[in-house]
Amino acid sequence: MIPYPHIDPVIVSLGPLKVRWYGLMYVLGFTAGYILVKRQIKRFSCDWLAPHFENLNTVIILGLIIGARLGYILFYNLPYYRRHPLESLALWHGGLSFHGALIGIIFAGAWYCRRHKLGFLRTADLYVVTVPVGLGFGRIGNFINGELFGRVTDVPWAMIFPAGGPMPRHPSQLYESFLEGVVLFTVLWLLKEKHHKNHWPAGTMLAAFLIGYGLIRCGVEFVREPDVQIGLFAGIISMGQILSALMIIAGGAILWFGFRRRNP
Repeated sequence: MIPYPHIDPVIVSLGPLKVRWYGLMYVLGFTAGYILVKRQIKRFSCDWLAPHFENLNTVIILGLIIGARLGYILFYNLPYYRRHPLESLALWHGGLSFHGALIGIIFAGAWYCRRHKLGFLRTADLYVVTVPVGLGFGRIGNFINGELFGRVTDVPWAMIFPAGGPMPRHPSQLYESFLEGVVLFTVLWLLKEKHHKNHWPAGTMLAAFLIGYGLIRCGVEFVREPDVQIGLFAGIISMGQILSALMIIAGGAILWFGFRRRNP
């Protein structure tokens, strides 16, 4: 067993203002995404996106925050928020959903692209390859907070989390940081060159992300502790696996329709 490193979630306190590691991870993720998308715009001569870059980023960030909160409320804890509706606004109490964030980003991005006559799928292909960077940082933030830990295990690298009781557990946040962050980013970053070189249909990178993340999340959920308020469906499947399976289906559909249009 490895001792859990007790890192103070608060980096610095300035009176009522507290700077937290989790918030810093979001900032790092947004910053990395900004730099990497801008690099692709230059690399692939995407002059059509350059004038909209700053405004689209703002819309996407708003969509992410709203979607992440609404997703958590609807998917994971709706009965509680029905009884305490004002708590829906208390973001500082935690409660964000990746799947909700993804839906929020897609709707916000699609709305902006439609309004400004940009191709949504080809725009999404540029942005989506950078998402794993934010995911990797975010899972490190979860680890520092001691939340979203894994199930009880006897593996040599198990840890006892402060909020997880006395039993050693999988550090599933680190699994996700590596797989959703490092591995998925590497795969997508390499694929993007082939995507542009081989002129794959628009939406191919979006589909690759949906399928890749969906498969990784479905796998990790088997060692991640399910949300206590909903548990497992039929004693086997978690909400995260259900939502991730839908991502895989959506990614497969995008691929099928994209290549079918190109090769009727």
